[in-house]
Formats: sequence, structure tokens, C-alpha cells
Amino acid sequence: MRCPRLSADRRETGPREEPTIATAITTQSWLYAEEFVVEDEHLQAARARAEEVGVAPIGPGGGAALRLLASVARAGAVVEVGTGTGVSGLWLLRGMRADGVLTSVDREAEHQRLARASFTEAGIASNRFRLISGSALEVLPRLADGGYDLVFVDGDKRDYPLFVEEAVRLLRPGGVLAFDNALWHDRVADAARRDEDTVAVRDLGRALLEDERFVPALLPVGDGLLVARLSDA
Repeated sequence: MRCPRLSADRRETGPREEPTIATAITTQSWLYAEEFVVEDEHLQAARARAEEVGVAPIGPGGGAALRLLASVARAGAVVEVGTGTGVSGLWLLRGMRADGVLTSVDREAEHQRLARASFTEAGIASNRFRLISGSALEVLPRLADGGYDLVFVDGDKRDYPLFVEEAVRLLRPGGVLAFDNALWHDRVADAARRDEDTVAVRDLGRALLEDERFVPALLPVGDGLLVARLSDA
């Protein structure tokens, strides 16, 4: 809808302050964006399960971004590292094709039991998800080369750089790679932060920026979502 034109006596006559790239987003605006897409009762239930077992799932803003990425990619096959209690899995499944299959890997069998309950309660057919318990760095090498449209990683931050080459092998040309916690609790942007997790996440971002096989972007949703498209070549 077009905005109505101002009458001559109401038009601005003085200088108008334009937003700049240096304008910091307020907490209020961040929360507005984070809650722009409202989570339904099934996502809320999965999030409540995560809180009960001490899991920190992707936030609503990041989840909505994952759904969008899966939808734009028309994803039929997705790999998820870090099942948790099914929050991110639900977002991904809702963006995937109706016949799409999510393969999700997690070390904790109990978390996957709760994720299965989350998926089932949300009406997701059992043939649309495959839950594998174990270390992702041991499981992923057994998955098919070039068989996936999207790889999402939300696991041990120190392992993040190790997943890039696995993703290159797993993704089809033009596939999407995404990492949660890419801002790591506001530490990545602070060069003085040198703990192992922060350095690993920071190094991952730099590596993807320099990797000519990817087209990367860092989205400031939730705790940061680093996304990259694998080239078609």
C-alpha cells in the first residue's frame, strides 16, 4: 500500500536525519524482529522440553530464517547436527518440501527421544525424519555425497571449522550451509575474547569469507546465523 502524500503545509522543510550503517539496533527492535514470526504451541512445547533438560535451542528469529532457507532451497533432504529437543528440526521441516526428509544427529539419545515426541505431536510423519545417535563427525562421513540441499550445524563450537569440508561433500551444488551461535553471546565481535569456543566461531567466519566455494552472509538473528551457499561449480 502506498503512503499518502503530504499536503504542502505538512511537508518536512528542515533537514531529516537518515539512519546510518553505524546506527545501533535497540533491544526493543531486536526483540520485535526476533518475535516477528510467532511460534505455535508445538514449537513452544519443544522449547519447554529444551529448558527442562538444559538445552539451548535456536531462537525464534533464527528458526524462522532456517524455515525460509529450506523453503527457498526447496529442500528435500537436510542434515542437522544437534537435534536437541526438536526446535530447529520443526522449523526446518516446515520449510522443506512435503516429501522432504530431515536427518538429525545428536550425541544424546534422551534429547532425540524428546525431539521425536515434539515431531509426532506436531503431526510430522515418522518417515520424514531420521534420528541418529552419535558423534556427528563420525556419522556424517557415512552419509551420501552430494545428497543434501541444506546442512545446519548447532553443536560443539570448537568443532565448527571441521564441518565445512563435510558440508562441501554432503551438499549438492547450490546447497546451503548454516551455523547457529555465529555471534556466540556477543563475544565474536570482541577481539579481546580469546577463549577456545569464541576463537573457533570467529575462525569459521573468516574461513568461509575466504573460501571461494561459498557465498557467505552473517545474519544478526538470535545469537547469529552464519549462512553460505555452495557454488554450482
